[in-house]
Amino acid sequence: MTIYNFSAGPAVLPKEVLQQAQAELLDWHGSGMSVMEMSHRGKEYMGIQAQAEADLRELMGIPANYKVLFLQGGASQQFAMIPLNLLRGKLSADYVNTGEWSKKAISEAKKFSYVNVVANNTDKNASYVPAFDTWKLDKDAAYVHYTPNETIGGVEFNWVPQIDNMPGSVPLVADMSSNILSRPVDVSKFGLIYAGAQKNIGPAGLTIVIVREDLVGHAPSGLPTMLDYKTHADNDSMYNTPPTYGIYIAGLVFKMLKRKGGIAQMERTNIAKARLLYAAIDASNGFYVCPVATSDRSRMNVPFTLKDANLDGDFVKQADALGLLQLKGHRSVGGMRASIYNAMPLEGVQALVNFMNEFAKQHG
Repeated sequence: MTIYNFSAGPAVLPKEVLQQAQAELLDWHGSGMSVMEMSHRGKEYMGIQAQAEADLRELMGIPANYKVLFLQGGASQQFAMIPLNLLRGKLSADYVNTGEWSKKAISEAKKFSYVNVVANNTDKNASYVPAFDTWKLDKDAAYVHYTPNETIGGVEFNWVPQIDNMPGSVPLVADMSSNILSRPVDVSKFGLIYAGAQKNIGPAGLTIVIVREDLVGHAPSGLPTMLDYKTHADNDSMYNTPPTYGIYIAGLVFKMLKRKGGIAQMERTNIAKARLLYAAIDASNGFYVCPVATSDRSRMNVPFTLKDANLDGDFVKQADALGLLQLKGHRSVGGMRASIYNAMPLEGVQALVNFMNEFAKQHG
């Protein structure tokens, strides 16, 4: 039986990447060492990390005046590091509230500055993206922060806020943890992009920060060394031991994406997967319902409810028996959620749709 893992994260990894890691586990390229055993300052590992950064830069078209940092602490640590490093003496920052992860970022930022919530979607249960012309931006804000994809609520921006992102202006900051590498992004439109790895990049424990150079080096005096972006930028992410194995796996994922046509090809596949699943939901005559506004539906995380919540247990049980795993929705919203990141094949979504159709026939 083929297993399809719809977990929101840690999430499915490409099979060919896992197979390569398995083959290289005990002896990486004749070195006699596993990557997990290598000194992070040895030539073998330093080559792995340098290649991973080069491949990520190529995939995303990252300009030369941006630093790529391989960090730890997850995206949640970035909720604090961003205001600590980017306030630059200013008193407030602009945040867009579109769901649970936005709320967490806002809550943390409030510890360090005034937070101006420029827009939110709480009036409709966090089910849509507020139109840009409704945002109440502050020209004196330190930065504008938003979450392009809300993993829990399944709300995704299908556009980039048109913020003047040149040096000297208010920089745009984005938490791309759950949709990085799933669609092309013009990095030059952002001051800083950050992402936890455990959805589209690699295993949990690695966090990637892409930050414009002029935004580095403004941390207040007395800030702990490890919370200062300059510490990591000046030391090529090796001030302390980086998450070496996570970076190695990420590097394998980057190489795989390059072989398969890059991010543009991944977007085409992701569009096809999302269309297939949403079409099944919409054609079910109300048996399944997606609560998100059609124009703002996520390609990565698809939440849906059944017409009778009493059927939820049977749905999950039968899905598990067929190898369709981790479909239970987040505890805060209930229902179901299918996360269909880059590594989820179209065949997995088709198998889920086939099951959904059959389940609806049985209980409709």
